[in-house]
Amino acid sequence: MSSVRPKLKPETPKAVTGWATATGLSVWLTADGAWTEDASGLGVFTGDEAEARLAAALKQEGVVTDPYFMEVTADGKITGRETLRESMRAEPALSFGGGA
Repeated sequence: MSSVRPKLKPETPKAVTGWATATGLSVWLTADGAWTEDASGLGVFTGDEAEARLAAALKQEGVVTDPYFMEVTADGKITGRETLRESMRAEPALSFGGGA
């Protein structure tokens, strides 16, 4: 695996993800602009809307750290497994505080 994030095409469905600043847990941006630790509630964005959502997330430093795009399917299933970080975010048990 690589630590380099792949560049996603505008039409590729994507989620905005990052680390919750207060807890270090993985979080995803929802369709209504809130942050959730539950990947099943992530918002799916494309094109200009995706860029606007990421730009807004980058301004929320006190809430979320290092937000970026993660590839997902049109129905919100995580598919971006190209990097170690995507693999960790896709498997909550591997993230800080997750699992048994």
